[in-house]
Amino acid sequence: MSVFGNYSRYYDLLYRDKDYGGEAAYIHSLIERQRPGARSVLDLGCGTGRHASLLAERGYDVTGVDRSPEMLAEARAREVRAGRSEFVEGDLRSVRLGRQFDVVVSLFHVMSYQTTNADLAAAFATLRAHLAPGGLFIFDCWYGPAVLNLRPAVRVLRLEDEATAVTRLAEPVLHPNANVVDVNYQVFVKDKRTSAVSELREKHSMRYLFAPEVDFLLAAAGLEPQKLEAFMADGGPGLDTWTAVFLGGLGE
Repeated sequence: MSVFGNYSRYYDLLYRDKDYGGEAAYIHSLIERQRPGARSVLDLGCGTGRHASLLAERGYDVTGVDRSPEMLAEARAREVRAGRSEFVEGDLRSVRLGRQFDVVVSLFHVMSYQTTNADLAAAFATLRAHLAPGGLFIFDCWYGPAVLNLRPAVRVLRLEDEATAVTRLAEPVLHPNANVVDVNYQVFVKDKRTSAVSELREKHSMRYLFAPEVDFLLAAAGLEPQKLEAFMADGGPGLDTWTAVFLGGLGE
């Protein structure tokens, strides 16, 4: 089962306060600055399609790929502009659509879910296979210097809507020799109509990345790094920047 198999049922509720609109506007601004005139976008690891649908609303033809059928069911049910987006089931490390795109994005730390060097190399090969000559790639990830400086902490999140109340406990375990954090989730879900409570547990392993290793992996895939910046902030990432954004491209 996908790591998001059960989690996907409550994903949008858990992240309802996430600024998807602002993030889509930020990605749009990067595309306009780095690849003006781009029309086609591939969203690798699209989840429930929130970023994809917002980019489609800005006029891009968006194809979203995710390995979770549960997530894709939510994405396909989402309101999007007719004819401007589609969603395909596939693994980031191996999917091949037989098409190339002006822009390839992978957002909300999807690259950090690639926890081994082989996983990352395969993901970048997929990115390379789908990027048109002169195309732009954009992905974010956990930024290694900040992870080691700030250290992952136990967090509790409580959210509810008219039907459901969710409490999520996240307990991280740092593995510094592997550059990985295991985030152990314990989620309690209460049906507010019946007061029934269910529990689920999942482990999400996250790879934190450093600029030199990313540059090395991109070069091995035939991709050109162009820019590194803090996510939705001015300037480059620092010791307090948990999420970094890497931009690059493919030569003409």
